[in-house]
Amino acid sequence: MPRYFVRETFFRPDAEFGRETSTIPARVHNGLQLLLGRSGGRSVFIPIRSMQYLAVAEPDEIVFVDAQGGYAHQDGEGGRLIRLAWRPAVGRESLTAPVPCEMVYYFGGLQGVQSRLLADIGPVLRQMLERQRDDGMPARSGRILPFRRPR
Repeated sequence: MPRYFVRETFFRPDAEFGRETSTIPARVHNGLQLLLGRSGGRSVFIPIRSMQYLAVAEPDEIVFVDAQGGYAHQDGEGGRLIRLAWRPAVGRESLTAPVPCEMVYYFGGLQGVQSRLLADIGPVLRQMLERQRDDGMPARSGRILPFRRPR
C-alpha cells in the first residue's frame, strides 16, 4: 500500500476551559504507542468516524478536533480548532495498568464527548493495527508433509 503524507494545520485556543486528571485504558495507550512507533514517531491521524472526530496522536499528546466544525484563520492560514487533548503521564508501573492522563478541555460541555472518545477510540485503534499488520505480512505458503508411522 502506498504511503503519503498530509499536512494539516490545527489551532490551540488561547485559553483552556478546564482540566482534569483521569486515566486511559492500557490497551488504548499501548495501541497509540504502537501506531506512533510504526510511523517513526511522527504524527498519526486516527479518524473516529462514529463521532466525526479526528484524533492526532503525537509522542507526548493526543489532540482531538471536530470534523464538523471549529475552523479558524490566523496569519493567512486556516485550520481546525483543537477541542480537547490527552496528555498521558510518562512512565508507568505495568503494561496492563491504566495510564494516568491529564485531560485538557478547550471548550465547555465536552465531558460527554470525552467519555465517548474513551469508548470509541479502542476499536478504531485495533482495526488500524490489524490493517497495518495484514498489509505488512508476506504471503504465506503451506507445505504438506507426509505422515510416517512410527516403526
